[in-house]
Amino acid sequence: MIRSPLGTQAYWDKWVKFTQEVIQEKFELLGKPSVNPLYDPQYSFDLAVQHLKLILRQYSRGDNIIELNLSFKGLLDAWELSNKLTDELFAKENITKCRDWTFNLNDLNHYIFCFWLIGLALLLEIPDEQWQRLLRLVGGEGEGEDVLLDRVIATRSPERKIGMKLCQDRPYPRLLAAIKAPQEQQAGLLYDFVDHWYSELNRHGKQQPYWYEYGNPDFAPFEGGLYFGRWCIEAAVVAKVFGINDSLCLGHEHYPGDLLRPDEPSTHRARIEPETKKSWLARLCGR
Repeated sequence: MIRSPLGTQAYWDKWVKFTQEVIQEKFELLGKPSVNPLYDPQYSFDLAVQHLKLILRQYSRGDNIIELNLSFKGLLDAWELSNKLTDELFAKENITKCRDWTFNLNDLNHYIFCFWLIGLALLLEIPDEQWQRLLRLVGGEGEGEDVLLDRVIATRSPERKIGMKLCQDRPYPRLLAAIKAPQEQQAGLLYDFVDHWYSELNRHGKQQPYWYEYGNPDFAPFEGGLYFGRWCIEAAVVAKVFGINDSLCLGHEHYPGDLLRPDEPSTHRARIEPETKKSWLARLCGR
């Protein structure tokens, strides 16, 4: 069953396959002599992002939850390689930047990227070796860093130093409030976060999530394949690791409830495919 509120089976099959082929092609090219070493760090990091997109596309399509963590090792390999190539370039060349990405939790795109990876790692229960690698890549530990992300990480790594601030404003204070609230209030506050999550991520300029308009036909043709779903991974992982009742969130278009229930029936609302609608209308009209 397709979990995403948008996209036909043909759409998801096409773009899952496309992403898998892109990942394979990029890995093969990385094994060959480089024609542009200055671009290799960005190329490698793009490969890590493709792995995340593959996970989200597979979830959107309705794939088995157990199989989603198969992409995690490749994602970590690509991000680590990107960092390694960056360090080597900085040591050899008189440059200070070679990647078009801000690796700082004060940048909203990076914050979401890290939160989604931490969230998926906890929801999918990746092996400890991969978890430790991910923590080294995410970094951002200590007094000057993010209290929300640190508290989530600390549920698996209790030694984690908890930050003293929220690196991002709306909508994340809503999620922190759900964690801090008395148990009888947590379910409602979690839903409040989910319900405001997408609209409150809207920003101007570079701070807007790069994927925010994906799926909007006024931004780009839907058939172009940019859309990989709009899933509030942050809420799902908080529900799991802090034991918050997420029943109010089930069925919400942005809540990936199946990640918490890999062996149960889907929590997403059943959809009628356009072809099915057409055939139903045809039968109604006697055609």
